[in-house]
Amino acid sequence: MRRIIASTYTTVDGFIDNPHEWSLAYNDPAAMRYALDLTLGADALILGRITYEGMAQAWPNMGGNPYADHVNAMHKYVVASQPVDTSAWNPTTVIAGAELLTAVKALKEDDGSDILIWGNGRLTDALATAGLLDEYKIWTYPVLKGGGEPLFRAESRTGLQHFDTTTFESGVVVSTYRVTAA
Repeated sequence: MRRIIASTYTTVDGFIDNPHEWSLAYNDPAAMRYALDLTLGADALILGRITYEGMAQAWPNMGGNPYADHVNAMHKYVVASQPVDTSAWNPTTVIAGAELLTAVKALKEDDGSDILIWGNGRLTDALATAGLLDEYKIWTYPVLKGGGEPLFRAESRTGLQHFDTTTFESGVVVSTYRVTAA
């Protein structure tokens, strides 16, 4: 069975919005290699509508390196309860919000590699609660933001087991947790 891994950037004070404004200065070669290996181990991305729409504006214009080329070639699944224009970033399939759990259960049972989720919101909460999310990779950046969108919400309640910690020279720490209970 395929694993679903939520990979999310956060500040030390626990905020995840606008990572392009605070994370790029900390992308040392070892962290970039870790991200590449994680991405190459997956063949699909599941994204919420808002995350997908933001990424679909940027990613199709990136390429020429193994990371961006692999991301652009991966199958993207966007979870949405309203219409989404998927023409700019293919291959993409829309999963209707009401069909989320059934569709993701079927994806996990299909042949293939790991499935990544970028970001951490209602999508990850729903999958963790349903027992479909396998792992969190929380990339903590040595930045204090002071406010913004929090890493977790009241709906994020689930059991976790610490699995691994990786620290990079830049000060970025990736904490890996396995979901143990819904």
